[in-house]
Amino acid sequence: MPAEPVSTRNSAAEALTALRDVPREPGSKKPDAILVADDIRRQFGGLVAVDVDHLEVQRGVITALIGPNGAGKTTFFNLLTCFDQPDRGAWSFNGRPLGRVPAYKVARLGMVRTFQLTKVLSKLSVIENMRLAATGQSGEAFLTALLPFRWRSQEMANTDRADDLLERFKLDTKREDFAGSLSGGQRKLLEMARALMVEPELVMLDEPMAGVNPALKQSLLGHVKTLRDEGRSVLFVEHDMDMVRDISDWVVVMAQGRIVAEGPPEHVMADPTVIDAYLGAHHDAALTVEEEEARLREEQASQSSAPATHEEHPKESR
Repeated sequence: MPAEPVSTRNSAAEALTALRDVPREPGSKKPDAILVADDIRRQFGGLVAVDVDHLEVQRGVITALIGPNGAGKTTFFNLLTCFDQPDRGAWSFNGRPLGRVPAYKVARLGMVRTFQLTKVLSKLSVIENMRLAATGQSGEAFLTALLPFRWRSQEMANTDRADDLLERFKLDTKREDFAGSLSGGQRKLLEMARALMVEPELVMLDEPMAGVNPALKQSLLGHVKTLRDEGRSVLFVEHDMDMVRDISDWVVVMAQGRIVAEGPPEHVMADPTVIDAYLGAHHDAALTVEEEEARLREEQASQSSAPATHEEHPKESR
């Protein structure tokens, strides 16, 4: 089932307008959700890694999934993209249930992902990595592969598209290089470009800025914004809060496997629940006068009861 053409999707402006009246609370219902998850739970032994009651991802915007280390973000990401299966729960993409659907079929439906640790095929060239990602290639069938006239034109079209994407991501000069020779940032760019070969509706990015030098970081940020401008939806996991503020339209916060907050970046960053999740409860709570005096008395008492030093009693030290 091919992905819907980009031109028929809602514009980014319409999608952002639709978010204005969405409640700023966990599990809030979206006016045009492209991805919906219900009662998703994943447990490893005695550890509950993910326990999400409800999540909806709005179509046509950039949604960030954030949270402290160990919050369950990547595990949840793997469940949504079918690289892992939950112990219970249901989730759907464009209204189609994804339970037990293989990951490669999810990609063919129009939901593709990248990885925190890039998954390029190191021994293939950059252009070969790109061509490999194209779907519906008739030359992949055994009998058809023996008849080049049946697939040659399709491969030429895929190559033209790959070259356009490599030029867009400024990787055209690396076209014939082995993918394994690219820098970490260039591999991130290649993964994003390769994901676009399937014309996805939803692009899932797992920590796209991890290990990327500052020079390429701005380039990656620009490419993510372009995805939204083209009418695509983006869901990304990220620890870089500057990036989250810069490009996200909606932020979902996880802590201890659960969703604890949702909303626009400025709302979420000021949410006490989010601050507590990252820094611990009451880390910035103002002390009353009585509490401050009590702390001073405790400090003075501890100092007066401490053993005397040689400098304070030189005669006793002789």
